[in-house]
Amino acid sequence: MAQSTRETERKYATPAADDISWLPDLTGVDQVASLVERGVQELDAVYYDTGDLRLTRTRASLRRRTGGTDAGWHLKLPLAGDSREEIRAPMSSETVPPGELRELVLSRTRGAPLRPVMRIRSTRSLRHLLDAEGAVLAELSMDAVRADSLLDDGGHAVWTEMEVELADRGGPALLDGIEKVLRKHGVDRAQSPSKVVRALAETAPFLEHTADARVDLAPRSAGDHVLAYVDGLVGALRDLDPAVRRDLPDAVHRMRTTARRLRGCLRAYRSVLDREVTDPIRRDLRWLAGELGAERDHEVLRERVTSGVRELPGELVLGPVTARLKAWDVAQRAEGRRRTLEALASPRYLDLLEKLKGLTDAPPLRAKSAGKPDKVLVKALLKEYGRLARRMDRALGMPSGAERDAAIHSARKAAKRLRYAAEAARPALGKPARRLGKRAKAVQQVSGAQHDSVVSRHVLRRMAVAAHTAGEPGFTWGVLHGQERAAADARERELPEAWAGARAAARRFGG
Repeated sequence: MAQSTRETERKYATPAADDISWLPDLTGVDQVASLVERGVQELDAVYYDTGDLRLTRTRASLRRRTGGTDAGWHLKLPLAGDSREEIRAPMSSETVPPGELRELVLSRTRGAPLRPVMRIRSTRSLRHLLDAEGAVLAELSMDAVRADSLLDDGGHAVWTEMEVELADRGGPALLDGIEKVLRKHGVDRAQSPSKVVRALAETAPFLEHTADARVDLAPRSAGDHVLAYVDGLVGALRDLDPAVRRDLPDAVHRMRTTARRLRGCLRAYRSVLDREVTDPIRRDLRWLAGELGAERDHEVLRERVTSGVRELPGELVLGPVTARLKAWDVAQRAEGRRRTLEALASPRYLDLLEKLKGLTDAPPLRAKSAGKPDKVLVKALLKEYGRLARRMDRALGMPSGAERDAAIHSARKAAKRLRYAAEAARPALGKPARRLGKRAKAVQQVSGAQHDSVVSRHVLRRMAVAAHTAGEPGFTWGVLHGQERAAADARERELPEAWAGARAAARRFGG
């Protein structure tokens, strides 16, 4: 079973690893009281990647390392700032990466085979930075590195570097303090974020191994702004995949929302990106969000119904309510999890990842993409607003009932698309787009709460029928059903006010 840790470190270019006379005194920095030597380690790592370096391009790495205290397989995934997540699997006699780690990089490899691309051997002199109580604040390691390319026509390189990695007791202020002292003494940050990136740069300079993100000047045209938004969402979808596979908190929700944001953006800005290319992607994103929805929707329902039961006075809970709720939860959760994992293992998902890669590498720009944002993006926003206005006016004009519930849900989806379109336009259009997105979100939230109540009532009715069939009291399910009906009515009363706010925000664009 793989284990996950978070590492936060900074690398520095150093003149030598065996002679540290250049190293300034770090005692007194933050809480550092002493620096203690911890010996020398011989580390030998083979890095795996696809033939075109898809892991390295997305700032991830996968290695099999011997030596040191953590021998085994290490998968490193980027986090914000100086941090990375390291997922470790035990060492084995196999030289093929473990299946669990191969699955966790699938959104990056897109099914391409992994192969050894680099061998890096390091002689590491390790030191600990301790506080006054002897607790470890950080590890300082001096590495004499030799890298040997395992690619065709690859070479080798040698260099020295220093790493400063925080321990559990250390904090970001410690890294900042150490860096300040180092820079005063002429020690600068390493240019490469990792050993394998530097090794590839020096041993195979003919390869383009830098990050995938397109290097652009500041966005100017409508197309620039839309593509910046699309790039960010495609990267987020890719990066969320490992978290979803590991069932980390909120990962399914975030991935589903990312798919919806991307789908909404591609729809709203069809004047910028050719729909012959983007419509098939939108269909696949809708499918993916639907498959993830089984698990996510159950999470929402479970919390809602469970909270409802928990908040009832004891005298209103009649029969084996908790047991029935638990049995329903286990069955539905298992089904949702199965659908999520099957979707991520499917050929359709891999094909979607390839299409998204093609979309960002060679965007299908239309002529209007070169236009000014205040014209092209505003026109797209007003079109999305018009769709929302038609749906909302229809919903608010209907009497209460199932048809109105469906109409409000349809308006909710239009509000969501308007919100996402405004998010994409915000860097170009500023506060008016932010305000419109905020008001559209308010409409989405109120109508979404109403829809959650509608769905909850359907579930509670099924619970009541099942309880009745089993000879159990249905009273509690009826009480909860009534509460949800009242909650839906309350949200419907709030909806006109939320809608009035969105209308006012749209007027700033001429809506």
